[in-house]
Amino acid sequence: MAHGQGQLAFTDEVSRDLTLREYGLDPSLDSPLLPNAAVLSALQNLVRLATELCGAPFGVVNIISAEYQHQVGAWGVDPGVCSREDSMCAKVFLSREKTVVPDASLDPRFADSPFVTGEIGNVRFYASVPLQTDSGFVPGTLCVFSDKPQELRPEQVGMLEVLARQVVELLELQHRTAQLDRTYAELRDSNAKLAGFAGRVSHDLRIPLTTILGYVELVEDDPDVQTGTSTAKYLDKIGASGRRMLAMLEDVLSYSRVGGGIQPSYSSLREVAGEVSRDLGIDDDGILDVQDLAVYADRGQLRTLLQNLLTNAMNYRSPERDLSISIGGVANYHGATVYVADNGKGIAPEDRAKVLEPLVRLRRPGDGSGSGLGLATCSSIAKAHGGDLTLSETPGGGLTVAVSFPAGL
Repeated sequence: MAHGQGQLAFTDEVSRDLTLREYGLDPSLDSPLLPNAAVLSALQNLVRLATELCGAPFGVVNIISAEYQHQVGAWGVDPGVCSREDSMCAKVFLSREKTVVPDASLDPRFADSPFVTGEIGNVRFYASVPLQTDSGFVPGTLCVFSDKPQELRPEQVGMLEVLARQVVELLELQHRTAQLDRTYAELRDSNAKLAGFAGRVSHDLRIPLTTILGYVELVEDDPDVQTGTSTAKYLDKIGASGRRMLAMLEDVLSYSRVGGGIQPSYSSLREVAGEVSRDLGIDDDGILDVQDLAVYADRGQLRTLLQNLLTNAMNYRSPERDLSISIGGVANYHGATVYVADNGKGIAPEDRAKVLEPLVRLRRPGDGSGSGLGLATCSSIAKAHGGDLTLSETPGGGLTVAVSFPAGL
């Protein structure tokens, strides 16, 4: 539903139910209206405060769908569902005005309501404030009531309106959460499709490419091909280009898989870094110093991240000093931040944003080979975990990469 379209938007009940679903409020009777337990608990606390401020024994947040009234965050009564036709709030909530009735049995709008006549309840005092969002949508009301006649002072009515705005803030939080859930689900599906596509393309390209490289190796080993001849040079160039293409295919496939079905758990940073250093053949070189840290992340993707960062440090080492790499981090209740610092060439501040984009290489003189996907993959891994990646200069020269990982539940 497009908001802000005037009264028509609120008389279109199909649109009403669609909008409630946008807020994560399922108007059907066969599922909970508010799946977020934290929001539900906070609503209940606000309703309790409303009843205490107004001196009324009962209170509810009513969410009104096309056919029903759903009571959520109730205090003093068990939350329930009734038809919209029987609802007292449904008669007045679209006015967007507060309603305060000392004795509902004397008010012609409510005198024949089953909540007043005794069929469902015996409401006398009744006060409600519409819950209006910034877009103009009114999902329902904050309502307090009693089985005895009662008056409210102006300051009590004012506080009821303040609490109603707090209820709206909670519903907006539910709205944003529902939007994020949908976006994450769409992103997960998109990533899965991208990984599948990249896997098929990689497979289809890898077979003929490896076949070509195999024949190149056979020809290179042929005794009729003399070292230093034009033929040998051409074969060397073909083999080098083919191997670079094969490495790029692997990088593209790795990049496409990031974020697709991550399974985070607590892993030892030292253990994962040790696995990577052995794979890269630098575990006995004395260039790597690793501090231990528990990181809540998908172990496979954490390994990919460290492998990319260590490979970059090796490819872009400084010709002026021996390579040194430090891996460590800090952790608190928010999560963990992993630091990978090297003493290599570094990256100028003006280039740091663009090197996080896919397929971007700086192409500086003397730089090692690379596909331009390493840092982009690392950034995607951080974002897939709900974290972030930042680049800064290592004191004394080089690059420090900081990757944040939120804490596990």
